[in-house]
Amino acid sequence: MAPPLAVVGPAVAAPSFRTALPSRLRPRKLPSWRRAALPKDEDYYLIDAEESIGDGFSFSGGKYGEGPSKSDEWFAQGKMVNAYPVYGDKGKAKDPFFGLTMGSGSQPSDDVFRWFCVEAGSSSNPKVLLIHGLPSQAYSYRNVLPLLSDKYHAIAFDWLGFGFSDKPQPKYGFDYTLDEYTASLESLVNAVAPDKLSIVVQGYFAPVAVKYASEHQDKLNHLVLVNPPITDKHVSLPSPLASFSNFLLGEIFSQDPLRASDKVLTSCGPYMMKEEDAMVYRRAYLVSGSSGFALNAISKAMKKDLKAYIESMRSILGSDSWKTKTTVCWGMRDRWLSYDGVEEFFGGLNQKIVELPMAGHHVQEDRGEELGNIIKSILR
Repeated sequence: MAPPLAVVGPAVAAPSFRTALPSRLRPRKLPSWRRAALPKDEDYYLIDAEESIGDGFSFSGGKYGEGPSKSDEWFAQGKMVNAYPVYGDKGKAKDPFFGLTMGSGSQPSDDVFRWFCVEAGSSSNPKVLLIHGLPSQAYSYRNVLPLLSDKYHAIAFDWLGFGFSDKPQPKYGFDYTLDEYTASLESLVNAVAPDKLSIVVQGYFAPVAVKYASEHQDKLNHLVLVNPPITDKHVSLPSPLASFSNFLLGEIFSQDPLRASDKVLTSCGPYMMKEEDAMVYRRAYLVSGSSGFALNAISKAMKKDLKAYIESMRSILGSDSWKTKTTVCWGMRDRWLSYDGVEEFFGGLNQKIVELPMAGHHVQEDRGEELGNIIKSILR
């Protein structure tokens, strides 16, 4: 039996958000002909509906002013795991604009970073690591985890810089480069799955996971790529993400909770999401500036190195030395990554492609239960 996750103690309390937000009108229901392609839950809306219906998430006044929120409930389900050493000793992190010492959320851990992980299923079951994309959180797999729990030990985590994991100020222990993310993933895998595992990875962190996997094929049972950037058309970030890498404006945009979470998440697929779920993603940007600084840094790193990582991923997956069973799942309503050339590339490698017609870029968010059942059938 694999050892349990290394947990930091004592437990860290989730910062609570209790400030009332400005009110916005909720979008009215779409006529039946506009809802035909939507899930049965009427709280979902197309974001390409006419402007009068609404153009983003809706706020709900003091809804989160009292009592626990979904964010609190999600945090209570997880635990903090120690993985990847903090490099250097540069003292207290300071604001890049004014040189003021920043709050605790932007400070590095003393020796080893803390990662927020949520588990489902017995630790004696085969392990499956669920890796979210950019910008997202482990919360996106909330509907996938229960479906895997009967046969697998599923683990979803927040990358450093996202959700409840550590978010050190860039240049103070972690610089958010793709090479660092690859090295830190190895450290996390060693902590949570020291033996064999399967990996499911979505979106722009797929090249990082593939680079890790290429060096540890002996540990992998299966690799599932969910809407990975793979063609030449995918080497540049879409404009909603690229804006965070701009000089000066990137720092400003990344500190805007609506732009950094709501507008980015809705720009990549066909759906809005419920306000209570949107609040979980939004929370990190509301309680601290550290999430914004991290988003700015990773966007710059992606802009600089994404092309090379995608080219490396194509080379790895097409190499004769690549022996890991690989399956691709693709949300066909992805507004960021075109499907053109995807089938040709993976089909040429005899790697199976599973199409999800109703899902956008963040497949696990749009169609979590459907993806969970597909993953089970793939790993079976």
